[in-house]
Amino acid sequence: MKLFDLQGKVAFVCGGGRGIGKSIALGLAEAGASVAIAARTESERDTTAAEIGDTGVASLAIPLDVGDVAQIPAAVARVTEELGPIDILYNVAGINIRQLAKDLTEEEFDRVMDINFKGAYFMCQEVGKQMIARGQGGKIVNIASIVTAFGLPKITVYTGSKGALGQLTKGLAVEWAPHNIQVNALAPGFIATDLNSHLWTEEFTSWILQRTPAGRVGKPEDMIGTAVFLASPAADFVTGQVIYVDGGVHAGSWWPL
Repeated sequence: MKLFDLQGKVAFVCGGGRGIGKSIALGLAEAGASVAIAARTESERDTTAAEIGDTGVASLAIPLDVGDVAQIPAAVARVTEELGPIDILYNVAGINIRQLAKDLTEEEFDRVMDINFKGAYFMCQEVGKQMIARGQGGKIVNIASIVTAFGLPKITVYTGSKGALGQLTKGLAVEWAPHNIQVNALAPGFIATDLNSHLWTEEFTSWILQRTPAGRVGKPEDMIGTAVFLASPAADFVTGQVIYVDGGVHAGSWWPL
């Protein structure tokens, strides 16, 4: 269907080496986009880039730590030089430090905010400048979280970074709407990945299943449909939205009435 066709588009997925980012990168490739992925871990980014290439589209693996904003301009320039101007940006890179607020150090605070918010901000800025100069429009999607809308203990700085990302999405959507740039956020629910596999105790899983009307834990692949939609012409009139793909967690939960 042409509304969801990404052939001829160039996508840049920051944090695309594994988990949700990898699934999104592969989904964009399946829809026809050439895809550059950036990640800190060489083996993960190279493996994912190879899998993208296997779908028949051009791929590129780029070393990048978005927490160091000085690296961003060169990364964006390389994507442009090797694949073409960027039509689609996905900011997926993120980290979490689980710590009581009273014990969190300034160094830990800065590391989470540098990657989750500051890095995403300046990646949006660098790619946005290119999109504005071209005058062809574009799609920017930030990966938010279920905690963009509500709080959980022991992850307060992560919650703050994702709340800020949700508001950044709205601000950029308004500022860049005259340039036909749509800016949205995709907020995953409880998704099982290799990165959080250590959390999946019986107690934790039971709590999630009780909170999730869909009755199951999410998978990275559950993000693909919405990710492709937000990157496609089908979303040309969708901007400034935080879309929750969470199995119904934000809709509510069962209660023993």
